[in-house]
Amino acid sequence: MTTLTPMDPHITFFDQLALDAGPVVIVNRFGVDPGDIPAFLAAWRVHAAYMQGRPGYISTQLHRGIGPSATFVNIAVWESTADLRAAVSDPEFKKTTESYPDSVESSPHVFVKQEVPGICPA
Repeated sequence: MTTLTPMDPHITFFDQLALDAGPVVIVNRFGVDPGDIPAFLAAWRVHAAYMQGRPGYISTQLHRGIGPSATFVNIAVWESTADLRAAVSDPEFKKTTESYPDSVESSPHVFVKQEVPGICPA
């Protein structure tokens, strides 16, 4: 079972899910004990496969820090917070999180594109 740690002290992941926005990107940082990496990857695979089958899911990519890093970042794209909220509210979602090793710390946060004139559109 993972420990959930807010990425932003001003708003929790679940408070973000209560807001209507879309499309959205969820960035989830995972800290893992190095000895638990194989079990983490196996659990993440099951979890990601569940999410792929949910309405509104667009894509996901898991990244690992270089070198002997035990830090991972998952970046997933969803059509809306409503779709993501429905996926994480489903009892099956909780079942997919139960096989994560106890050492895993998860920090999920939801983002939308930010416009910066002349650099990137929203």
